[in-house]
Amino acid sequence: MSQEYPDDLDGQVIRSIAEDGNDMTQPMDVEFHVAAATEEIADAIADAVEKLGYESYVTFDDGEDAEEDEEIPDPWTCTCLKTMLLEYDAIMAAQAELDAIAKPLGGYADGWGTFGNAE
Repeated sequence: MSQEYPDDLDGQVIRSIAEDGNDMTQPMDVEFHVAAATEEIADAIADAVEKLGYESYVTFDDGEDAEEDEEIPDPWTCTCLKTMLLEYDAIMAAQAELDAIAKPLGGYADGWGTFGNAE
């Protein structure tokens, strides 16, 4: 049975993950990325999302892979891990939830990804 997904970027990514042989009826680890300008902001976001049941870790992008004159405006990332069914509405809700937490602290939701659950 083929699942229909919205025709936007998130829907396309979910469709691609399903087509790669992942079992969409089983949970998978999904990493949501939240961008921040400073380590302090990223740490505050991590503290807040852990209270909601996300696992989190903070990393810094030193810009090593950037183009020569490209500046990374928000080099800190709080990665928020959640094990969940990969459903479009759930992905959208998680991004909205993280954005609502991050914006007052000075950050913003900046995408998501998963390695899926295919063997």
